Amino acid sequence: MNPTPAPYEVTTTTAIEQAVSRSQVYGFLTSVYLYPTENWSEDLPLAAAVAARLPHAPAWPAVSPLPLPSLQAAYRRCFGVAGSLPYETEYDLPHEYRQAQELADIAGFYRAFGFTVGGPVRERPDHLAAELEFMHLLTLKEAHALATGLTDAAAICREAQARFLADHLGAWVDLFAASLALNTTAEPYPPLARYTTAWVHAEAALLGVSLSPRRREQARHTPFDPDFTCATCPVVELVGYGREAA
Repeated sequence: MNPTPAPYEVTTTTAIEQAVSRSQVYGFLTSVYLYPTENWSEDLPLAAAVAARLPHAPAWPAVSPLPLPSLQAAYRRCFGVAGSLPYETEYDLPHEYRQAQELADIAGFYRAFGFTVGGPVRERPDHLAAELEFMHLLTLKEAHALATGLTDAAAICREAQARFLADHLGAWVDLFAASLALNTTAEPYPPLARYTTAWVHAEAALLGVSLSPRRREQARHTPFDPDFTCATCPVVELVGYGREAA
């Protein structure tokens, strides 16, 4: 799929402000899906104010800040051992080779724009926070290019945003939000997951992209490798993975 981003229909100054605000929303949503070591929920009013400046942004959810220990406990309930998986290739890509190909494609996007996954928080490139942070980077690069008169570079950044939404983030975020809603009611995560989905769809519309979200019946989490040392564990048999691998 080769989506063509919508052309700029605003003045350069407004386009810069729009790109900066979009980047700030992506940056805030990035922090939502990482284990909270700092209380990002205190910035909820600021994030809502930024989103309100964007005409295409969906309505901000009615969520309130929590004390850090409560936020951490809610995160563990949502994304712990029995929680939802915030990884793209766990939705619709059960085959290990297909998963590897998709991870390589995501990594290719990252390399092209100097984005690396690592540092203090090391996650897979298909983690939701990593994909949101990549969009944060692309929109920030777009704003910088516009501010320095590099309109061709800004257009490249905007095209990359459109392609990444179509090929990756916009293809699975709906399933992720639906999974989270089924697994937990621990706020503020389900309302913010719904907002993330609405935001991605609004962004796709802004960029002129038609998304093709994966369907729930297509989703298959990665099966256990029968050669993996834990595959003979009685717990594996109990939950049925051993029978599926047989």
